[in-house]
Amino acid sequence: MLMRSVLLMGICVLLWTAPIRPIPEKVHTDQQKIALGKKLFFDPLLSRDNTISCATCHDLYNGGDDGLQYSCGVQGRMGKVNTPTVYNAVFNFRQLWDGGAKDLKNQVHYPVGNYHEMNSDMKQVVQKLQSQRSYRERFGQCYENGITVENIEDAIAAFEEVLITPNSPFDRYLRGDAQAITAREKKGYMLFKSKGCILCHNGINIGGNLYNKFGIYRESNSVHLGRYRVTKNEEDKYVFKVPSLRNIALTAPYMHDGRVKTLHDAVVVMSEYQLGRYMTEEQIEDIVLFLRTLTGTLPDIVKDDP
Repeated sequence: MLMRSVLLMGICVLLWTAPIRPIPEKVHTDQQKIALGKKLFFDPLLSRDNTISCATCHDLYNGGDDGLQYSCGVQGRMGKVNTPTVYNAVFNFRQLWDGGAKDLKNQVHYPVGNYHEMNSDMKQVVQKLQSQRSYRERFGQCYENGITVENIEDAIAAFEEVLITPNSPFDRYLRGDAQAITAREKKGYMLFKSKGCILCHNGINIGGNLYNKFGIYRESNSVHLGRYRVTKNEEDKYVFKVPSLRNIALTAPYMHDGRVKTLHDAVVVMSEYQLGRYMTEEQIEDIVLFLRTLTGTLPDIVKDDP
């Protein structure tokens, strides 16, 4: 018991002193694969009726999501969970709200095969791409065995790996620029830590590195069962991957079901449901100001045509 208490104390000290790390300036990968993955990311051929691409729901010019409570897939079908941002997803320890995909490469086939999203399958995608000379040539330049399911997933993942947003004001502050954020934004960061937000939102992605139950201190009334979909364990009901807070000011609505429209209200919900703590209006606004410092810069590859 004593050892456990010491360990917990050590974790709390670590989170207080150095809980968040800045995003690296660049991620180095194969440029040919990145270019091919980008073309695939924007290509609606991945969907059954050639109407929906990855970029349809992951708008890279507006936060990496689509700003909707639920995304609209093929034939107008509505999704079942709020679309998470694709930006900085490479830093998540698992992908999807329920952690069903182990990495970016594994994640690709989920939206492709989802009835409410692209309603296709990877074998059909392979056939479509093989019918196009440009794709046969580009895959041949990147992979010895050409167009395969694994290579499609690998190329898209290569592109998504470089979708990082460094140089946020808070990152610059972490790197030593004391003037990068204001005194009130610093106060918001201190509250973010002292109120307990930091316990789940920490690390390089300020989240995305653990699971937690939604509705610890208050009933969540969620129709989505979270990790239970994957594990079928009762204790995993309403347990979700903690989302990254990077670029959070750009990715409303919030929560796995998009129930919250504003960043202010998201802080209120988290304080009630997850922390069980009252916050004054001033404290809420201070934390919101801090959260707005987490908006980074778009990668150069997004600015070029696919």
